Amino acid sequence: MRPGVSYKPHWVVFAAVLFMVGMWTYADRVLIPYQKVDAAAHDRPRGNLSDLYPRWLGARELLLHGRDPYSPEVTREIQVGFYGRPLDPSRPDDPRDQEGFAYPVYVVFCLAPTIGLPFAILHQGCYWVLFLLTCATTLLWLRILRRAAPLWMQFSLLALTLGSPAVMQGLKLRQMTLLVAGLIAIAITLLVADYQIAAGFLLALATIKPQLVVLLLCWLALWTLGDWRRRYRLAVSFLATMTVLVAASEWYLPHWIPRFWRAIQEYEHYTASASVMDNLLGAPWSWVFELLACAAVVGVCWRERRQAASTNSFAFTLSLALATTILIVPTCANYNQVLVIPALLVLARERRTIWQRSFVNRILFLLTGTLVLWPWLSSTVLAGLSFVLPPPTVERGWAIPFWTVIQIPVAVAALMLAHYYQTTFTASAGPGPS
Repeated sequence: MRPGVSYKPHWVVFAAVLFMVGMWTYADRVLIPYQKVDAAAHDRPRGNLSDLYPRWLGARELLLHGRDPYSPEVTREIQVGFYGRPLDPSRPDDPRDQEGFAYPVYVVFCLAPTIGLPFAILHQGCYWVLFLLTCATTLLWLRILRRAAPLWMQFSLLALTLGSPAVMQGLKLRQMTLLVAGLIAIAITLLVADYQIAAGFLLALATIKPQLVVLLLCWLALWTLGDWRRRYRLAVSFLATMTVLVAASEWYLPHWIPRFWRAIQEYEHYTASASVMDNLLGAPWSWVFELLACAAVVGVCWRERRQAASTNSFAFTLSLALATTILIVPTCANYNQVLVIPALLVLARERRTIWQRSFVNRILFLLTGTLVLWPWLSSTVLAGLSFVLPPPTVERGWAIPFWTVIQIPVAVAALMLAHYYQTTFTASAGPGPS
């Protein structure tokens, strides 16, 4: 279907809600039952399986008992709650992920108000906090991208977001990536409104998952230097907050940085983590494409460094940096793709220009749209089939909705870069997409 075709709002809302219900029904009736059957067949342990639990337990042990959250003893206690029992190296089918505390120590300050709560209550409360934060984040991206949307479009966008594989998985796991995405969106909203000190503070908090913000911070550093006299407050606020967080962490746990670095290395080893490009191409070709992608993004950042935070060019560059982040981070977790949402909104806004520019653009646009649409369509079909076919039959297709997930950020980043540089080379002067 060509971009620009008018749709009746009620059909768009119906489709969005159908896809959301389809994704969550698929998770509850196909994906999770398959995981339970597979775990039982291989005697794999299943505890609370909450990604919040290792961080919460580590925070509680450090703040209440002064214990090192990176220690093997705490890791073993984490496994008891997360998996239901400690992992046994002698069992070949036990999970490889040790669920160690592989976060900066200062994440405990974010969790400090929760350490006195029973984890069961926190687990349920966290779901609704992340749910509401994700809804707010989606609407904030619309504001950042300066896109006016009627109520029916906002509702449809919320349904599609909540029904995306990334958000569904993030909510099921109580993943802190959703918190980081929310902090980023709020920080950029404040930055656009010229509240640089508050924005710098929130961006520093977002470094609890540093791999997700490193490229964004590089872009904002370059942008700040592009007009230091007007933008220095962002850098001062960020650096001051980071200094306080690191110093407080050092006071609570001396020499924590080497322990954190060792925990990261151990995590990469026992999970055999690899980037999106590593999974698609394998080394060393993946490194070549990652370097080329980074170089292309740096080129965009350099050209747009003088643009005001309230411009479409700034929002485009920000969205491109976040989408490219998913290509280069050393893990291929599906929930990280929540950071691709602003890039998808940019492409939706620029759809007519992209479609009209060239035949190659149309092919790339259709390919990207197909990749994005596939998880919604296939999960909805599987959800429907789960009501008419025997569970073992439907569960054999559990992986179908994830067939295109790994390709989505590649296609999105490629389409954005192609659109930007085509616009740049076509224009006689001036900035990129606006």
